[in-house]
Amino acid sequence: MTLLKILRDMDLAVTVHGFRSAFRDWVAEQTDYSGEIAEAALAHTVSNKVEAAYRRTDFLDKRRLLMRDWAAFCAKPSV
Repeated sequence: MTLLKILRDMDLAVTVHGFRSAFRDWVAEQTDYSGEIAEAALAHTVSNKVEAAYRRTDFLDKRRLLMRDWAAFCAKPSV
C-alpha cells in the first residue's frame, strides 16, 4: 500500500504490479538468485503444503543481498 500511495502522489501512470513484475523478470534474467529467493522477496507463499511445512527459513540474508543488487540496478542511469 505504501508504494501505491507514492505512485498516486507522484501522479505516475504505472502500477505496483508492474514494479513487482519487472523485479521478478530482472531476477530471472539478470541474476543468479534462485526463484525461491525472488518469491520470498515478493512475500509469495509456497503453495505446495509439504514443501511449505519443511521450509523454515525466510532467506533474510540472501534477500538483503538481492535487494541491495536491485537498488543498484534501479539507480543506474538509463542509456
